[in-house]
Amino acid sequence: MGYHLIWCPKYRRKVLGDGIAARLKALLLEKADKIDVTIETMEVMEDHIHLFVKTDPTNSPHYIVQQFKGYSSRVLRQEFAELRSRLPTLWSRSYFCESVGCISEATVKRYIENQKNQ
Repeated sequence: MGYHLIWCPKYRRKVLGDGIAARLKALLLEKADKIDVTIETMEVMEDHIHLFVKTDPTNSPHYIVQQFKGYSSRVLRQEFAELRSRLPTLWSRSYFCESVGCISEATVKRYIENQKNQ
């Protein structure tokens, strides 16, 4: 199964700067390995994140997002004090999920990779 996932920080604050973005990418790759998810494409903007992931059908999109958001929030808030002082929680409760099937993988990957250019 392939999923295009998007979520943002609480209040869509622009808190995912360079240092935090790099650490976030490392944390998501680490967690993906533990839960048998492959991150095909990832793009972190200051106020949201795009992922294209592949997994077997036993991992629901909700479970994947829950694992990514929970783990990354806990570690990032421990390591970056400014996240604790600016936000009550790192991530908003919502997320966007689109299964990849009716559109091609290449289209989703190209869309995610071109997000920084817009």
